[in-house]
Amino acid sequence: MSAAQEIQVHVGRRAVVAAGATGLAVVLTACGSGSKDSGGSDTVEPAGEGNGGAPLAATADIPEGGGVVFADQGVVVTQPQAGEFKAFSSECTHQGCAVKGVAEGVITCPCHNSMFDAATGEVRGGPATTPLPEKQIRVEGGSITLA
Repeated sequence: MSAAQEIQVHVGRRAVVAAGATGLAVVLTACGSGSKDSGGSDTVEPAGEGNGGAPLAATADIPEGGGVVFADQGVVVTQPQAGEFKAFSSECTHQGCAVKGVAEGVITCPCHNSMFDAATGEVRGGPATTPLPEKQIRVEGGSITLA
């Protein structure tokens, strides 16, 4: 193969790789869910719209002084005191692991043993240094839904 042919083959491979990368970027952009402003943990939507409105649990399913982690919805719902329900992101603020349990007023992360207050989401023990973000819920007629 001559030097000119070698350069042409090399440039041809670059063009194929560049075209493939561009095509992948277009596909990934098209698969995106829109802007972050369209509804995340900081956005409050009325029940029945967006991701909200679907029942998470009955109030009777959330133990007093404890809580339940809803992994598919990315939320942990707690009942710090009788009839008081709170919700927080189930993603640990240390390294993003999913919290696993709630007992005696504490939400725990199994990865590095971070602990969070079940009433406020504040850090009770590290290595996490940032509280769990609060999620909005609605409690009506014995049912808990994401707001």
